[in-house]
Amino acid sequence: MSQSSAESAARTVSPALLRGWALPEPKGAKRSRGQVLVIGGARSTPGAVMLGGLAALRSGAGVLHLAIAESTAIAVAVAVPEAGVTGLPESSSGSVLGSSAADSLRRRIGSSDAVLIGPGLDDGEQARALLLGTIPILPDSAAVVLDAFALGSLPGVGTAVDRLAGRMVLTPNMAELARLAGTDEDAIDDVRSVVAAAAAQYSCVVSCHGIVVDADGSCYEIGAGHVGLGTSGSGDVLAGAIAGLLARGADPVQAACWGTYLHAAAGDRLAARVGRLGFIARELLDEIPLVLTELAA
Repeated sequence: MSQSSAESAARTVSPALLRGWALPEPKGAKRSRGQVLVIGGARSTPGAVMLGGLAALRSGAGVLHLAIAESTAIAVAVAVPEAGVTGLPESSSGSVLGSSAADSLRRRIGSSDAVLIGPGLDDGEQARALLLGTIPILPDSAAVVLDAFALGSLPGVGTAVDRLAGRMVLTPNMAELARLAGTDEDAIDDVRSVVAAAAAQYSCVVSCHGIVVDADGSCYEIGAGHVGLGTSGSGDVLAGAIAGLLARGADPVQAACWGTYLHAAAGDRLAARVGRLGFIARELLDEIPLVLTELAA
């Protein structure tokens, strides 16, 4: 898609737009709001999976399961009592062994409505192996969010990713967006056009720096957020919020627009109370349900 067509399609995501684009109405018991599986978390980075999973719950998902390096599984299960936890095979350095992790996840993946892969992974080759092992066993009904090393591994999985067309959301930072585009971060001077190209290439929805584009080129700009969101763990919260909305039954573009707005507006609330800089990612979690309530969702 050309830059001019992306610009002409842009819509601002505002409270008014979201109130007219209501999320699926929550009904019944917890499983009716969807089951989320978050896969990631090397020994040194279990917090990324925890942030992503808690964000999924805060955005309204009903059931959460975390899959993480086995040496951290017990501690994470204690720290997040709301979640089930599966320990994944790991290397001597604590990286998740993607080549064998899929077998540990087969049953759990089969019951998931949304799967978030990537937070806290720290080995690119093993992340690629994890993707190649999990994509074939994902149920056709499950939506997928790719973040961090899993997202960065997409160029190396070939046509395997075609199976996720139409049901995948990518949440790259600028460095990851550059990797998808096969360029240097410094060479990106038009974020929107690069985001649109990635969305078209992978037949998915991409959310990056407050811009959301789907595979058909429809473009949305989030009318909230500021520089304070650029803090450690913030992207994990964004990816988790989108996964939670997918589990609730939102389609990928709706989940990406709502989730990106929730993340940004949560930052705005903290900026007013804490300061534009200095709030931390875990504080975003408590703000998400309040923003949802303000939007009557």
